[in-house]
Amino acid sequence: MSFVEAARRQTPRILCAGIIVLDEVFRVEEFPQPDGKVQAKEFFAVNGGCAANAAVAIARLGGRVALAGPMGGPAGADQNGDRVLAALARERVDCDACQRVAGLATALSAIFIDRRGDRTIVTYRDERIAAVSPADPVGLVAQADIVLADNRYPDFVTPICAAARQRGLRVVLDGDRPTFERDPLFRLASHLIFSSECLRETTGIADLADGLLRVADKTDAFLAVSNGPDDIVYLQEGKPRRLPVFAIDAVDTLAAGDAFHGGFVLALAEGKNEIEAMRFGAAVAGIKCSRIGGSAGMPTRAEVGALLARRTGGVGVQEA
Repeated sequence: MSFVEAARRQTPRILCAGIIVLDEVFRVEEFPQPDGKVQAKEFFAVNGGCAANAAVAIARLGGRVALAGPMGGPAGADQNGDRVLAALARERVDCDACQRVAGLATALSAIFIDRRGDRTIVTYRDERIAAVSPADPVGLVAQADIVLADNRYPDFVTPICAAARQRGLRVVLDGDRPTFERDPLFRLASHLIFSSECLRETTGIADLADGLLRVADKTDAFLAVSNGPDDIVYLQEGKPRRLPVFAIDAVDTLAAGDAFHGGFVLALAEGKNEIEAMRFGAAVAGIKCSRIGGSAGMPTRAEVGALLARRTGGVGVQEA
């Protein structure tokens, strides 16, 4: 075995589980108004979805990553799925656990990005995809060192998270879809990081620190919430804290949250503590936002290292 092969085998293996989408992206000056039309400046298609985007981020950063999620099928019949899997293969994401379901279509999103980098997303998915369960959740986690799951397809990811916790693995849950406060996935997570929209809609509380405190008595997980260009809010020993993110001239926020989660879980898998992992994830997301292209804009490890080196000491923890 070569030195490179030996080093790669020692690299933690991350399993990403959840939604996989084909994104069709339109760059526009302004979002279209009702009954109006706008001319797109640019159009491209790229693989998307929380789990798939995070997997690409991890692969770009040098991590070993496998992806599991329900998709349309079979190969050749579902062109959206074929295009997504081909793109993921080019990123060196292991897609053997992507479960293709005959007669269904892989989810599709139409995404509009305006000149400020803000986005509007319309997603179509066959609701039968959301009811798919994993064929072998125990087998899926058998070779994993840590699991990252989003909550877009709870029927699919819940057995995987349960199997992972049964093995004593850490489970990082991306709280992206609004749900209810006693969601069973919250109790399966060792780390639960919400988007601000998800936390507010789930708890009905506008203040993010108060929202985390509301959830805290329903899970033993480490709790945090990302908030775009604003501070990350998290709980430490039951008290809200804030971690500023990196100031970036954003041109495309698509997949920023997924970039953060990918960076966070990779840093955790490599032995970083939660604060270090959040800072690393914030750097990954910041660089991604400075580029057009959704998952195609994910940075390399060298680029993230360079940003962290330039900003050492510039991002500190604050009380909320």
